[in-house]
Amino acid sequence: METPAAERITRVRSVQDLFERLGARLKLRWLNDGQGHDNPLRGDGPSTARQTLVGTLNCIHPNRIQILGQAEVLYLADLGPTAYLETVEKLFTGQPAAIVFSEEIEPQADFYDWARETRIALLGSSLSDQELIANLQYFLNHALAERSTVHGVLLEVFSMGVLLTGEASIGKSELALDLICRGHRLIADDVPEFARIAPDTLHGSCPPLLADFLEVRGLGVLNIRAMFGDSAVRRKKELNLVVDLQRLNDAELATLDRLSGSLSTRNILGVPVPQITVPVAPGRNMAILVEAAVRHQILRLNGYDASVDFTDRQARLLTEEPPAQDTHA
Repeated sequence: METPAAERITRVRSVQDLFERLGARLKLRWLNDGQGHDNPLRGDGPSTARQTLVGTLNCIHPNRIQILGQAEVLYLADLGPTAYLETVEKLFTGQPAAIVFSEEIEPQADFYDWARETRIALLGSSLSDQELIANLQYFLNHALAERSTVHGVLLEVFSMGVLLTGEASIGKSELALDLICRGHRLIADDVPEFARIAPDTLHGSCPPLLADFLEVRGLGVLNIRAMFGDSAVRRKKELNLVVDLQRLNDAELATLDRLSGSLSTRNILGVPVPQITVPVAPGRNMAILVEAAVRHQILRLNGYDASVDFTDRQARLLTEEPPAQDTHA
């Protein structure tokens, strides 16, 4: 079950948080004595909620963090007095969280006046504007991503991120342990956390408290790293496939498509993820079935679908002329 309350967990919330996390790496320094340090990195008002996170000078669609490099400073210097004042006014009234000057650029005095009046943070760095943008975009896309937890076990199987789901006690952890013994890797047990880092991309990770641990009924909590080594676990992985384990009766089994299987989609944080329902029954080798499901999905992603191939083969056989009979036999 998804946890709506966890849909947006921000690891950094303010300019001060960002400074503490990235200040040393990006060689950041305060230019206006920390004014605006508590400005949120996500805008709450209607004028700021749709702002992009970071970019160079943009007064039409302001960024939450405006980067000013040599090109932007030269552009402002070439403007006439009236156009310059209008542009700087738009820059500050666009309510960015912070304005960052790259390459040790020293802002003009009126920037300090506007920053004081609007409570906008001014920061400086010795890095280039492109270095700042690349680092900030990557960091903020992950730190401010929409997040949700989903009950299940997240593994890497054949380089694919696979989420095992199903009702309690159906055997998710035992199946995960079987897959780990077969050389696959554990990412998170019980409550993997997913972050939407792009419109169609979900990254799954493990809460720090649960990292490396897998609970198996009857055995208790196992430390997979200690038992199988570092190669048996990994920190995060893009989610590619959901395998939903279900106990199905005969009537429910009869409704499954014998040709194309049970492929559907599951929506997590607005991202459709392929989902395969695998019936659980005594005697079924679930680890092999999950491996087969992953291999089958990899073929689909590469453009091959066995059900389509089978249907086409049937159609060709039906349209072929039967062989001529030997009349002398």
